[in-house]
Amino acid sequence: MKIQNQKGFIPTLILIIVGVLVVGSGVVYLSKPTLVDDIEHIACTEEAKLCPDGSAVGRIAPDCEFAECPEFSESNQ
Repeated sequence: MKIQNQKGFIPTLILIIVGVLVVGSGVVYLSKPTLVDDIEHIACTEEAKLCPDGSAVGRIAPDCEFAECPEFSESNQ
């Protein structure tokens, strides 16, 4: 039994392969993380801001703004 003699075998095989590729592509596309999921993975630059009390604060996600400096008063020294 030769494959070339079976009429319709090659088109059916091609249809199956195309179907598997389409379904596989859909699974890969749908399993990608969305932009909402990426908020947890934001990396900010490692700059530091010096506060009046001598401490330093870094940037925090998601906006990469500097954190608030601790309360400082002259009487704490």
